[in-house]
Amino acid sequence: MAQTDVLLTQQPAPQTVPPCALPPKEYEVACNTGVHTSSGLATTGFRTAKYLVDEWFQNCYARYHQALADRDTSERQRHESRQLAAETEALAEHTQQDSTRRLGERLQDAHCWKSELQQEVDVLATETDLLQAQKQRLERALNATALPFSMATDHLQCRERRQHPDLVCDHVEEAELIRNIQELLKRTIFQAVDQIRLNREHKGTCERDWSNKVEAYNIDETCCHYHNQSTEVQFHPHSATFEESASTPETWAQFTQDNMLRAERERQASANLRMLIDAILRDTAEDLRLQCDAVNLAFARRCEELEDARHKLQYHLQKTLQEITDQEQQVAALKQAIKDKEAPLRVAQSRLYQRSQRPNVELCRDAAQFRLLSEVEELNLSLALLREKLEEAQQALRNLEDTCMCLEKDIAVKTNSLFIDRQKCMAHRTRYPTVLQLAGYQ
Repeated sequence: MAQTDVLLTQQPAPQTVPPCALPPKEYEVACNTGVHTSSGLATTGFRTAKYLVDEWFQNCYARYHQALADRDTSERQRHESRQLAAETEALAEHTQQDSTRRLGERLQDAHCWKSELQQEVDVLATETDLLQAQKQRLERALNATALPFSMATDHLQCRERRQHPDLVCDHVEEAELIRNIQELLKRTIFQAVDQIRLNREHKGTCERDWSNKVEAYNIDETCCHYHNQSTEVQFHPHSATFEESASTPETWAQFTQDNMLRAERERQASANLRMLIDAILRDTAEDLRLQCDAVNLAFARRCEELEDARHKLQYHLQKTLQEITDQEQQVAALKQAIKDKEAPLRVAQSRLYQRSQRPNVELCRDAAQFRLLSEVEELNLSLALLREKLEEAQQALRNLEDTCMCLEKDIAVKTNSLFIDRQKCMAHRTRYPTVLQLAGYQ
């Protein structure tokens, strides 16, 4: 600090400004009250514009302190500026290196997912081709079932001429099995078509994901090669904001992982479906080929059942006819019993009527009167019971007659069914497709 030529009459102020504010200092202004005072003269106005010596020194001290404080502030600001410039340069270099490193890691992750997606796409395409071949087998097997179904339909048309109650869906119904097999093959074909569609959809999803990752990989690779001396870089002020639809690293990885999991799940479902198709074709071919012999055996068994049922019906018809005869005799006996009770009832009622004509006090409720009343009541009760029993007997007789008619009708139905099964159906069981045709290989 340069030395001043001013003569200091007081202790100089400190060279630094303390952190706290300086306390104000009060000064006493000297007043001229002596003999030579100029108070009240015309020079008073000039005297009030002057400063004392102490005031002048205080003003100088304030200027020294302000200059010292400004220089300290400037030196501190220059030091902080140099330090901030160095720190920001180091931070920018470190940030750029870290960004380059993270771009490299991102490239590795993208390459890994891209390779896995490519592998999944190839495997899924191969699986789809195998499933397509199985679908063609199903279609050939479905076409091969047309001949057995036509034969079974002809047999059904013949058996449709059976009468109730023999018009039943028994084990001889071969068409039902073939129809079920055809429905199963159709459902399996629809399932295969749907699975092929799903395979292709997930294959397309993986391909789009793979294409997006290839594009992003190329972009990140280009960004990874950028440096401070690159000529392609330029300012993009609005690029530092995140897009609302931007994904996070977790959702980015989860998206590809979900795509691969769904594709793998569909590929596994496709493989399971191919195994199921193999089992279905094998089982249906064996079932259809064995059904020809099984139907012949079922026809023979059914004819035996019809013959046995007809014999039993004839036996019950004979018993029913005998019971009808006995019941008719019982109805006649009940009618005669009711007729026999009418005469005693007329006698008892006539006695009561005549005795009701007795005069005055002779109209007495004697023992004879009570007995006649009980006799009429007993006869009426007997007639009611006999009439009730007669009604039951007549109803039983009508039931027996209805049963007899049903038995006769069933015997005729069984005879007709035996003729249809033996003469019309069992002679057409010699043609069936081969196992290879039913399995879809031909």
